[in-house]
Amino acid sequence: MLEVRNLCKHYGGVKAVDGASFTVEKGSITALIGPNGAGKTTAFNCISRTATPSGGEVWLDGERIDNLRPHKITAKGLSRTFQISRNLSDMTVIENVIVQSKVHGFGGLFRPAMSRDEKDKAMSILDFLGITRIAFEDGHNLSYGQKKLMDLAALLMSDPKVILLDEPAGGVNPSLMEEIVDRIRALNEKGMTVLIVEHNMDLIMRLSHKVVVMAQGRVICTGTPDIVRKDAQVLDAYLGGVLEEEEA
Repeated sequence: MLEVRNLCKHYGGVKAVDGASFTVEKGSITALIGPNGAGKTTAFNCISRTATPSGGEVWLDGERIDNLRPHKITAKGLSRTFQISRNLSDMTVIENVIVQSKVHGFGGLFRPAMSRDEKDKAMSILDFLGITRIAFEDGHNLSYGQKKLMDLAALLMSDPKVILLDEPAGGVNPSLMEEIVDRIRALNEKGMTVLIVEHNMDLIMRLSHKVVVMAQGRVICTGTPDIVRKDAQVLDAYLGGVLEEEEA
């Protein structure tokens, strides 16, 4: 469903992403992990075209997309969240969700700001995520975790084929984190393809079908969670201390 080929992003002499290649299979949950500065979020930015790659290619469902603008990539079926919520704080939750609706071209100028179909669809997504109770709350009144769920709802409004989640559980309390995990798993069971960046290793190992490990801008290991846990390069670069502590 998603293929990254020799992706590069350089800032002067700094190679934030340095020839990274990996695939995300249709219907899978794939995790992209690595230590701070490994290039994970930069890779996300290049895939979604919020940053311009210095080299390499990105293919979505057999079509090259790294030369497209971000809104065109979204229209092709790839949407993402960000580490820090980018909600419009002076708008309600349902308005923040509806603003992510598919563009209807010139004819959209003559449509209501929020059509009945869009309202119904947004409420259905909020119900799926268990947050209909905050549908009419202003964005600035939400907790950090609620903002994360609103971002996920807004992402789903565009009917994506692949979703990129950048630390969806970061900074969220444990009970709400489990709700987010359950919703991601439920989306995947409905056929959604997921690529996720997350520092919570317990969450990643429980949730993912495949793990891609980056270090210093490069992919150093790819495999199932069990394979990655035992890989010598991964243990040395990132997971060693964490796993030793867990096993102890």
